[in-house]
Amino acid sequence: MSAVDLAAIEAERRRIRDAHLQEDRPASSARGVHHVALLSSDVERTVRFYQGVLGFPLTEMIENRDYKGSTHFFFDLGHGNLLAFFDFPGLDLGPYQEVLGGLHHLAISVDPATWRQLRERLDAAGVEYAEESSTSIYFRDPDGVRVELLAEPLGEMYGASVL
Repeated sequence: MSAVDLAAIEAERRRIRDAHLQEDRPASSARGVHHVALLSSDVERTVRFYQGVLGFPLTEMIENRDYKGSTHFFFDLGHGNLLAFFDFPGLDLGPYQEVLGGLHHLAISVDPATWRQLRERLDAAGVEYAEESSTSIYFRDPDGVRVELLAEPLGEMYGASVL
């Protein structure tokens, strides 16, 4: 790993913020995230984890229009947000990897009481996690995707408004 010039990084962050962050920000052209799609190596195991452990209801299972035999299935994350998965039988995909342009983690907002309950459910299911603060825990799903449960309101991060 090469040395990192933290002062230079902060200066560049400040430059980009000053150049692009608008105080009178226009409304977004988007309505929201329709769904985030991840890959699953085992449909039932994924359903047992996301619905059974995390309490995200399975809403639908359909055939993937782009790959015959592939299942496209969805979980309700609240507020009209969906988490979707595909399986690709026969493609022998490799294990999850974090790469540039790839997913680092999926942060899901839950209220504080639910956060505590879900932490207990992760314990009961034997899922290892890292508790970063009294509002944030990170763990991996059955296929290795890093998930964060965050007991912060939507649009806030570390107590600051980001929206």
